[in-house]
Amino acid sequence: MNIYKTLLTSALLLSVSIVLSQQNQSNQLGGTEGYSIPHLKKQGNATQLIVKNKPYLILGGELGNSTFTSVENMATVWPKLKAMNLNTILAPVFWELIEPEEGKFDFKLLDDLLLEARKNNFKIVLLWFGSWKNSMSSHAPAWVKTNQKRYPRAKDQNGISQEILSPFGENNLQADRLAFKTLMQHLRDIDGKEQTVIMVQPENEIGMLPSARDHSPLANKKYNTKVPEEFINYLSKNKKVLVPEFHKVWSKNGFKTNGTWEEIFGIGEHTSEIFMAWYFAKFTQEVISAGKEVYPLPMFVNAALNAKGKKPGEYPSAGPLPHLMDVWKAAAPSIDFLSPDFYNPDFKYWNDLYVRQGNPLFIPEHKFDHTVAGKAAYAIGHYQAMGFSPFSIESSVDPHNEPLGRMYDLIGQLTPLITKNQGLNRMEGVLLDKENIGSIVRLGNYEFTFNHSYKLGWEAEAKNETWDMAGAIIIQTGNKEFYVAGNGFYVTFKNIKDPNLKVGILKVDEGVFENMKWKIIRHLNGDQTHQGRHLRIFKENYNIQRLELYDYE
Repeated sequence: MNIYKTLLTSALLLSVSIVLSQQNQSNQLGGTEGYSIPHLKKQGNATQLIVKNKPYLILGGELGNSTFTSVENMATVWPKLKAMNLNTILAPVFWELIEPEEGKFDFKLLDDLLLEARKNNFKIVLLWFGSWKNSMSSHAPAWVKTNQKRYPRAKDQNGISQEILSPFGENNLQADRLAFKTLMQHLRDIDGKEQTVIMVQPENEIGMLPSARDHSPLANKKYNTKVPEEFINYLSKNKKVLVPEFHKVWSKNGFKTNGTWEEIFGIGEHTSEIFMAWYFAKFTQEVISAGKEVYPLPMFVNAALNAKGKKPGEYPSAGPLPHLMDVWKAAAPSIDFLSPDFYNPDFKYWNDLYVRQGNPLFIPEHKFDHTVAGKAAYAIGHYQAMGFSPFSIESSVDPHNEPLGRMYDLIGQLTPLITKNQGLNRMEGVLLDKENIGSIVRLGNYEFTFNHSYKLGWEAEAKNETWDMAGAIIIQTGNKEFYVAGNGFYVTFKNIKDPNLKVGILKVDEGVFENMKWKIIRHLNGDQTHQGRHLRIFKENYNIQRLELYDYE
């Protein structure tokens, strides 16, 4: 009988121990509320970021690199971010600060950032400035920088060392890998329940300068060996779906599958870049997989875009650029997606390249200029993007009247409708200026012709040599019902299912969403719809309108 009691007591204690352990793990990873950790999920042809079991749209801004140096320094920044209707900040964490001495970690600044973000009701996309930031290794710790023998540098074609850690140095990899894994473990322990950090960007704008590849002894040895079988297998398996730029390079040499880098891809800087991209991506794969072992948040990499006509090395060679998409996907399958950083006016061109092969679009960095409001609407409406984020967001001098903030207000109100309809062919976006004066959208039975409002000639700015950029989102919520939001456009309608029918405006209401419920501010007719000819929102009048159409003979 005593043996029975002993066994029963032991079993009960074991059960309690298991339950407590499971509860502790739940608290760390997902909270007691039963939330899963932030993750990506497909809906139709879109990819959504899921935070606390709900789709989340990033209305973001990236802080200047040195902005968050103390709680006091951020005191004046949080009100600015709120005034611009952000819900997320992109903020860096520096390797040199979290591991000032080898093996000794200090997370105080990061912890302060998380606490302040929670107080101010912001989420964070964390940027790991580890081995590389804008190609350079400026944020590596002093104990790494000052020990070149142990932590080797990349060298240019003349053998001159650069302030760039070589991805071929095993010690470089292991040091970065350990630091990032420790960071992710710390995040899991202190933020798994709160889920303040919703995504992570390991490294920043990886790329080789001023030459196309690293010419250190370690790199040269690798360059003169055979292309890894892992890469060849990927290319052979995906031959029909490779991006055209890469397919063209491989085809020139007859789609060879055995040989050195130059034997397979030819002699030239393009091969140096492919080679370097493979090993940058392999390094990044190791860092990311180590972090995901302990806390598998969504992780992406960003690229400094190559200017047209520039050669590898004149731009950061071998980064996660569109023409190298297959290299990065083959070498680093743990990367969830590739992202563009915009200091380049060709917004549509580059985004079209990045969304190939089902790559989700998120714009983590865009020059904070007069175009960002329209581009935010267009990225989310047309590309079904997960979010948008201008750089140095705190630099606004008039945050309460910032055009981006006014557009974010509209997108924020529409977020439940946007996330409900992402990827289901019920939502579109337009981007208009003097060079792109009009755009046609088809939803359901209808064709919508959007034109820049300056085309009407009723606004004084229509006489300007250049036109302010305008943007809009349109969402179909019924057979004949649509919500249209943005600024600087007017739109007319046509029935494409039955072209013999004319289309009229049955009703247009301007309103707002309060607590996810539509509230009409005013019913529009007469002059506000040009006597039923169009729906219109002038450049300075950011608003949402509910449109109901009807057909007649």
